[in-house]
Amino acid sequence: MAIQFQNTVFSGVAARLDQCPQDGRPEIVMSGRSNVGKSSLVNALAGQRKIARTSQVPGKTRQIIFFEVDRALYLVDLPGYGHAVVSHDKREAFAQLADSYLTSRRPIALIFLLLDIRIDPNANDRQMLEWLEQSGHPWRIVLTKADKLSRSAALTRQKAIAAALDLADAAELVLFSSKTKAGTDTIRALIEAAIGH
Repeated sequence: MAIQFQNTVFSGVAARLDQCPQDGRPEIVMSGRSNVGKSSLVNALAGQRKIARTSQVPGKTRQIIFFEVDRALYLVDLPGYGHAVVSHDKREAFAQLADSYLTSRRPIALIFLLLDIRIDPNANDRQMLEWLEQSGHPWRIVLTKADKLSRSAALTRQKAIAAALDLADAAELVLFSSKTKAGTDTIRALIEAAIGH
């Protein structure tokens, strides 16, 4: 049975690990720097414009947000790393929350690392990728905001980012646009494969 992504509902937020769902359903994680488009990806996957609140202000997501999909899995929106418009102490708290989630024994089926296609990967992105490569979790990179570039420019950036991250196959980096919905079906298929559907 295919996952009915339109049956996505807001499930809750967690400021601590013990507030995360305890039913053992597989979790699909969205990670990346602040304002990279994690909420927009959740909305695109769900086919709903406002299920996840998007913001022009980086760092708006300050807790782990869970969305239940078709009673089969959760989409998990982690706090963004990087230039959140908050104090250093609060930024550290967000990082600790994300770290504790990722390193706990959660039923993580797949982690998406989102990168803005127009921006070269920074130290935080490289650190996250390094962690993913050592984590044992399945992962994929999604290049967001692909509609901001022409198709040929987007493909050039896809290759450049793959090279910058020492990744052999640029085609493994999924081009995604919340505006045109490009890449949405590919990402849905990756999620279904990850949970065995």
